[in-house]
Amino acid sequence: MPNAMKRLLNTQPQTPAITPHVGLLTLHFQLYGCEDLKAKRRVFTPMRAVWGREADLAVAETADLDSLDCATWTIAALGASSRQIQERLDQVEKAIAERIDAPVLDVQREIL
Repeated sequence: MPNAMKRLLNTQPQTPAITPHVGLLTLHFQLYGCEDLKAKRRVFTPMRAVWGREADLAVAETADLDSLDCATWTIAALGASSRQIQERLDQVEKAIAERIDAPVLDVQREIL
């Protein structure tokens, strides 16, 4: 092994590495009165428009893509601690319930 590689492997980092935590919030919605997929997408426009622009969040429709009576959306949150992610997901879940005009049938959370 070259000497430069040995020195690189033996050096200690100056600052400790921060391990990010990831949280997933999956919401299953019931829809009423959507006649086509365009109407369904309009109901969930705020999902991407509001929370999709947040730096610590990623938002995507993850299931029931072609269904007109239900939708499943997942929000991924990135943070420095599990507690921070739980608080952020609580905040997002509450805001979604207030802003999206569709009842939430099921909520699943996972911290990775």
